[in-house]
Amino acid sequence: MPPPPIDGVLETALYVNDLDRAVAFYADDLGRPLLLRNARMAALDAGRRSVLLLFLRGASASDMATPGGTIPGHDGTGRLHMAFAIADADYPAWQDHLTARGIAITGEVRWPSGGRSLYVADPDGHVIEMATPGIWPVY
Repeated sequence: MPPPPIDGVLETALYVNDLDRAVAFYADDLGRPLLLRNARMAALDAGRRSVLLLFLRGASASDMATPGGTIPGHDGTGRLHMAFAIADADYPAWQDHLTARGIAITGEVRWPSGGRSLYVADPDGHVIEMATPGIWPVY
C-alpha cells in the first residue's frame, strides 16, 4: 500500500548564532513578515503556506514540553541552504533590491531548463537562493 500524500514542505529551519541579527535580515532585508518570536526561535512567513524557522543555535537541542505535547530536540551546524520561490519577472527587481540593501550576490545560475537562481549569504553564512520557475521539473 502506498503512503498517504504529502502536500509540500511546510517549514524550513535554519540555526543562527544571533537571533536578533537573523530576524533583521529576513524581516527587514528580505521583507518576510514575522509570525512568532521568543528567546529560542523566530518564525517568518516564507510565502505560499511556508514558514521559515530561525532557531538560536543550541537553544532547541533539548526536547521542549508545550501544553499540547513535546517537541523533540533538534539543532544544526555549518552552512545550510534554502531557496525562496520568486517569479521570473521579479528576478531583476530582486537583484536591484539586494544590491541596494548592500547584500552581495554570491552566485547566479541559468539552469538548462530555463529557470534562474541568485544566491546570497545570510548573516550566519547560510546559502540563500532566490529561484524562478524552471529549476526543477516540479517547479
